[in-house]
Amino acid sequence: MAYLLQQLANAVPLAALYAVLAFGYAIAFSVTKRADIAYGAIFAFSGHLFLLLAHVGWDRLWLVLSAALGLGATAGLAGGVGTGLVVGRTVMLPLSRVSPNALIVASLGVLMVLMEGARLAAQTRELWLPPFLNQPFVLWPDGGFPVTLTLIQLLNTATIGAAIGSGQLVLAKTRWGRVWRAVSDDPLAAELSGTDSALVFVIAYGAAAFYAAMAGVLATAYYGTMDFGAGLLFGLKVVLIAAAGGQSHPLRSAAGAALFALGETLWSGYGPILWRDLVTVSVLVLVLVLSRRERAVP
Repeated sequence: MAYLLQQLANAVPLAALYAVLAFGYAIAFSVTKRADIAYGAIFAFSGHLFLLLAHVGWDRLWLVLSAALGLGATAGLAGGVGTGLVVGRTVMLPLSRVSPNALIVASLGVLMVLMEGARLAAQTRELWLPPFLNQPFVLWPDGGFPVTLTLIQLLNTATIGAAIGSGQLVLAKTRWGRVWRAVSDDPLAAELSGTDSALVFVIAYGAAAFYAAMAGVLATAYYGTMDFGAGLLFGLKVVLIAAAGGQSHPLRSAAGAALFALGETLWSGYGPILWRDLVTVSVLVLVLVLSRRERAVP
């Protein structure tokens, strides 16, 4: 029983990470209407910026650890959001008006540029952060097998929960949320109603980039590093996970991603981990195929 509770506890931080990635992805997908693996690249790129600037702060500027981490986190967030705004304005927006299907190819190009740029900036070295905030917090005491999570897992989960809740409130209760839904449903009708659909498109892509950047920084802080190939892996995984909950509905996408993380964690705890990604992604694809409904995509 304690082992099962520990696996369920382990699923919470991963569920939060997948949920925030799916939530942000759905915001962008609502205006692009095309699969976009560049989103995963922004996630990984922000993590690499966090690592690089934290190491610069520690090794060259002689900052204390907290200041170096703060410098890296600021750079990761700013770089991720800035990259999202530039990509959204100069790549995705023009293509969406000329050839929407080219967005898929362009996202692969953006992913390659960001992944290779991060690799070259790090000189192909795998950088690591020192462990921090890793004190165990006992959730369920048991003499033989206490159920625990670390402090950084709890803080990351709380931060992500607050970010998703705040984002949902903005989408549901504010004027920007209304114009975002209007542009998502019909950009031309929104334009005829006086809405600048191009501006909404870019802001939506920037908002999605913010969630990807935040997830990249938090994931890197927890795991201690960011792999150079993580952009492609998470890009493909987020596209599939978000589709499970509904790519145009951020909160439902987040819920579907959280359920996927639960299944992935339980497989890691009870099944052969070597087959985890193959089995979980195959099941996800099967569910998507069986639940697919024919619909016109403009």
